[in-house]
Amino acid sequence: MSTQRARSHRQRPRAKGVAAGEQPSATQAVPGGESPDQRMASSPTHIDLSKARRESTPRRRSRTRADRPLYTVEPAPPEAVPPSAPETVADDAAPARVAPKTYAVELDEVRVDPDAAKVVRRLTRYGHEGYLVGGCVRDLLLGRAPKDFDVATSARPDDVRRLFRNSRIIGRRFKLVHVLFGGNKVIETATFRRNPQPEDERGGDLLIRQDNVFGEAHEDALRRDFTINGLFYDLEKKLVLDWVGGMPDIECRTVRTIGDPVVRFLEDPVRILRAIKFAARLDLGVAPDLYDAIVQCRGSLAMAARPRLFEELMRLMRGGASHRSIWLAWETGVLDVVLPELAAYLSDQADSDGLVWKMLSAVDRHTQERDAPLEDVVLCAVLLLEPMREACSGTADRVGTAFEFLEPVVDRLNVPRRIADAIRRIVAMMPRLLDGKSGKFRRTPVYLAAREVMSLYEDATGGAPLTQRLDAVPPAKPAGRKRTRRGQ
Repeated sequence: MSTQRARSHRQRPRAKGVAAGEQPSATQAVPGGESPDQRMASSPTHIDLSKARRESTPRRRSRTRADRPLYTVEPAPPEAVPPSAPETVADDAAPARVAPKTYAVELDEVRVDPDAAKVVRRLTRYGHEGYLVGGCVRDLLLGRAPKDFDVATSARPDDVRRLFRNSRIIGRRFKLVHVLFGGNKVIETATFRRNPQPEDERGGDLLIRQDNVFGEAHEDALRRDFTINGLFYDLEKKLVLDWVGGMPDIECRTVRTIGDPVVRFLEDPVRILRAIKFAARLDLGVAPDLYDAIVQCRGSLAMAARPRLFEELMRLMRGGASHRSIWLAWETGVLDVVLPELAAYLSDQADSDGLVWKMLSAVDRHTQERDAPLEDVVLCAVLLLEPMREACSGTADRVGTAFEFLEPVVDRLNVPRRIADAIRRIVAMMPRLLDGKSGKFRRTPVYLAAREVMSLYEDATGGAPLTQRLDAVPPAKPAGRKRTRRGQ
């Protein structure tokens, strides 16, 4: 039954746009629209979107006092431009360097990790270039607390290792240096890289299979995926170095690729899931050409490495914005490629405030309250619970049916067996758990994850307190052995 549902693709309700601040709620009706396949029907190479979408630009949400940037941008003086990036350096022995646009930005030093600053300053003190890069610069400019801090430098990994005794070199495909500090803190330090040149590539497609090539700072910025992730910050001169046009997109709160989005997605299809993650988690708008490229290139996700697909899917669920993440994936047709079982189930639902969306909203609330993500077993169970319950309804062997349902999912996403087995047991025990009966299942390690799923189910439905009923029932006592007297 589940296979037939996965193959069917009914026309689903679509939201007209994905702009900043327009996250659909679990109780909001969804306006009608066209499916991604209908959008592509008119031309094999161009997406036939409505005229309104073609002429639309990402809208900026109205800013309150709390939304304003926590920095001021001033024109940088000419002498503030880093000596490593002159206007143009024509040298036969070295590649030409390109000067970035510089923005004088005063970031709050309290929000900058002191250990990351220590790494950068030691690198520059010994004559190397060193900058804060990537997500930490993006989050600081957006007024968010960075999860971690990354450093990019001109120093080779062996040079970084000699400068920091508390470091180790990792990686085979490309060597990185982890500088270790107390409290299990790791400052990842990477040497500047560049995109492989045509003579470095093998094969006729655009898929990047190796990028183990050192480069310059501007080349390292250009090889990154999105403009908001391509900004470098110079701690000494308090400058944002922008080679990719990321600062305007920070101001407009827009996700945009560096270069042609179709080419970037064909190089690495997992970037499609990353674009959805940033738009949902950071509450950013999606550039129209980026949206079109997601719809057009979603089929290339089948070429991506399966472990990376599963990890990025879990990241969509862990960041406290799982509702909007899965909505965007469903709206663009990405969910049809990654989880067709869930996509078919959602397409058959008459309303947009079904139990799946309510449970995803409950996941976001629990994540924000705890300030920590839920376990992967719980997150996977939330995604597949309702489709599996529908597939198992009316069958005597619920465990066997759940096994048949999950097998293609495990194969497609390389789901770890421990997670798949736990989901099968949770779904098989759902009828008894809904009746408040746990029995011997309460003594198994899977029970804690099942109880968490029941807590989310209770929050989504607003029904009876199921977890209290489960906790009130004492666990079944193990059957004792009958003792016999010696000699009988």
